[in-house]
Amino acid sequence: MADLRLPRALRAAGLLALTAHVLPAGTWLPPVRRTLFPALAGLGAPGHVALTFDDGPDPASTPFFLDELDRLGVRATFFLLGEHAARHVRLTRELAERGHELGVHGWTHDYPWLACDPRQGAGIRRTQETIELATGSPAGWYRPAYGILTGERWAAAARCGLRTVLWSAWGRDWTAQATARSVYRTLRPGLRGGATLLLHDSDRTGAAGSWRAALAALPLVVGACRAAGLAVGPLGAHGIRGSVGGAAEGHPES
Repeated sequence: MADLRLPRALRAAGLLALTAHVLPAGTWLPPVRRTLFPALAGLGAPGHVALTFDDGPDPASTPFFLDELDRLGVRATFFLLGEHAARHVRLTRELAERGHELGVHGWTHDYPWLACDPRQGAGIRRTQETIELATGSPAGWYRPAYGILTGERWAAAARCGLRTVLWSAWGRDWTAQATARSVYRTLRPGLRGGATLLLHDSDRTGAAGSWRAALAALPLVVGACRAAGLAVGPLGAHGIRGSVGGAAEGHPES
């Protein structure tokens, strides 16, 4: 009997390990995120909307976002890819110097659900170190590529002192068909208090030039929020409750 039980025990252990790795990946589905993991969806204070950007820094596009955000009087959270932050140190530093929050988006924009890969955790740590070296301060937030959160990445982010957050609404601004109006229309149902919005300040993982649609949509998005009496700002001012990862929760500014 002992010989039969051992393989079953091993199979059970293997299944448990696989489940622990893959189950968090289901959080990329918005209904799962909002219902079961509201903090992971970035649901914050009812009078505040968090504005976030992925995939930079990109010298071809990110400076335009910095200028437009200055014009609008808005600060945001930028989730950076480590390989680009290392290549564009000056721009990484400028993001922080102009009052924006920085987050970790991984070293490269890969597919994190394929396998248990120790390089995933190393990439998170390396990106955190790159950001701290460039700006003098560590990042406080983590968002995985494609929003696919494996158990391994979740744990690695926590070890780096990062709080994991995804989003509650996105603008589909990476497509070739995206326009300022389409981005705004896609986001509009999610423009409510407590929302975390996802846009992209680079087209490296989208259609060429798609970042222009996100840039042009910013006045529409910010204007709609302000018309509804909602403040727009970074995750650190969003007042996200609960604990998802290692960083302390933010609190909305008065």
